Amino acid sequence: MQARLLYVMDPMCSWCWGFAPVLEALAEQAAADGVGLELVVGGLRRDGVAVDAAGRVRYLGYWQAVNAATGQLFNFDKGIPEGFVYDTEPACRAIVTARSLAPELVWPLTRLIQQGFYTQGLDVSRASVLVELAEKAGIPRIEFAQAFDSQAQRDATQADFEWAKGLGIAGFPTLLAEHNGQLALVTNGYQPLESLQPLLTRWLDRARNG
Repeated sequence: MQARLLYVMDPMCSWCWGFAPVLEALAEQAAADGVGLELVVGGLRRDGVAVDAAGRVRYLGYWQAVNAATGQLFNFDKGIPEGFVYDTEPACRAIVTARSLAPELVWPLTRLIQQGFYTQGLDVSRASVLVELAEKAGIPRIEFAQAFDSQAQRDATQADFEWAKGLGIAGFPTLLAEHNGQLALVTNGYQPLESLQPLLTRWLDRARNG
């Protein structure tokens, strides 16, 4: 069947980090039916403003809420240092670049970016850090670095942002299911696996028989 899951996310969105284990389980469920997963990046923050002390408290408050709701781990000591410029475009572009070079490594790289940012305190807005993570995921360093810095990948990243905006998607994570060109919303925002698994099961059944 002509079907796929479309995961609209941002690797520097804390709720997307919280949703990661749920997404992996849903993707595994869909894969058993031959339905693949594709990532679309949404561009959470692109204002280029340095985080001040009050901003750091606010962001860490978001992290604490995600931790409480999902159990995902965060490094509250190293996370979001004062002066950090919270620009998610480079991390999003890294995912888009991986998608063009090695589609099978998109999710492994996404997980490394998320883990680096949330649990290791890495500045994943820096190209050098993203190149290191891409190499760790299995993408040749030079090939990734050249593509990452290209205008083509900048344009492709912007196209993802515009696609999500055009659908009216303003919040992440958002999971869509597409069958024969028709999109269905699985979730907009975090929901636990036990809530989403039955929804996906019903959609897979309809797609299989439709």
